[in-house]
Amino acid sequence: MAGSTDVVAALRAAGCVFAEDEARLLTAAAAETGADLDALVAQRVCGTPLEHLLGWAEFHGLRVTVAPGVFVPRQRSAFLVEAAAELARTRERHPVVVDLCCGSGALGLGLATMLAAEHIQVTLAAADIDPVAVDCARRNLTPLGAPVYQGDLFEPLPEELRGCIDILLANTPYVPSEMIARMPPEARDYEPRTALDGGPDGLDIFRRVAEGARNWLAPGGHLLVESSEAQASVAIAVLAEHGLTGRVAESEELNATVVIGTRPAR
Repeated sequence: MAGSTDVVAALRAAGCVFAEDEARLLTAAAAETGADLDALVAQRVCGTPLEHLLGWAEFHGLRVTVAPGVFVPRQRSAFLVEAAAELARTRERHPVVVDLCCGSGALGLGLATMLAAEHIQVTLAAADIDPVAVDCARRNLTPLGAPVYQGDLFEPLPEELRGCIDILLANTPYVPSEMIARMPPEARDYEPRTALDGGPDGLDIFRRVAEGARNWLAPGGHLLVESSEAQASVAIAVLAEHGLTGRVAESEELNATVVIGTRPAR
């Protein structure tokens, strides 16, 4: 391509809303890594997520490493991190945090970094069923000394965490199966379906997390899960079935809904 104007034009023609910003980022990535700019632009035009091409995503003020085949953290999930931080500050000891269904580990990384800036240290662990996601999360979380386990939900967690988790982040997939086909191609075609598909009503994985959460949470500990606004009332009922007191937190600014389940303190 002749220059930045051509890159912007190609991206705009492909429907990229922030073509100028993406052109700047792709150009910088090509210069930093030695990658071919034309090849990067061609991949982006074909729908490859920008973050997969850059190798990172901006989340909660951090650069989070992402890789092809890994779920890209959404900006609305910053509200989940903020809600978790508010609850973590109320714990009488340094909180134990687990990022379940962690993907890149962005939620755990964001929460631990935010609290560290307030001189609140956390014991952090993460887990995911996808080996590609686990590898990516380890690149983000190993510098914090946080282990990342591979396996299905709670199964790979060490037994010493049982009954000790103060903050359980679980950004479970919550898109109803029939809605996957309507998602943007960059999500539908490039992110793992296991990170998107929540079953018929979008809450299949959430139900499994809710079922196991009480045994893993410390007394007074909290489970935080992102959902749609329409799913929240059903999610609250599911939490109640499993002995957790539920409430809903919402951010109009980020268009985010978080369902919070709390284990009774006694």
